[in-house]
Amino acid sequence: QLQASGGGLVQAGGSLGLSCVASGSIFNINLMGWYREAPGKQREMVAVIDSSGRTSYGDSVKGRFTISRDAGKRAVYLQMNRLKPKDTAVYYCHARVYGIDSWGQGTLVTVSS
Repeated sequence: QLQASGGGLVQAGGSLGLSCVASGSIFNINLMGWYREAPGKQREMVAVIDSSGRTSYGDSVKGRFTISRDAGKRAVYLQMNRLKPKDTAVYYCHARVYGIDSWGQGTLVTVSS
């Protein structure tokens, strides 16, 4: 299971941090990351990080968001700075283990203008 936390309401220009911890049978995680789904839009990749620490970001968040992970804790984090109203979405934690994908329950981030 993936348990995400940290969503909430913030004003434009503010910051929020998201956390996600894997539990149960999710071990040897190859890739962890965050995706988001805004109302009426498809789910999109926000940021991912692999077991070597290499990161990749969606174009709309580059320079504003930072992903990190703690392999020992089986956790992934997303620091979101300079938030914009268009960042409003449900954010989903993701983990891939040997090609098998797992998803967290989603946490809502709302950015007010």
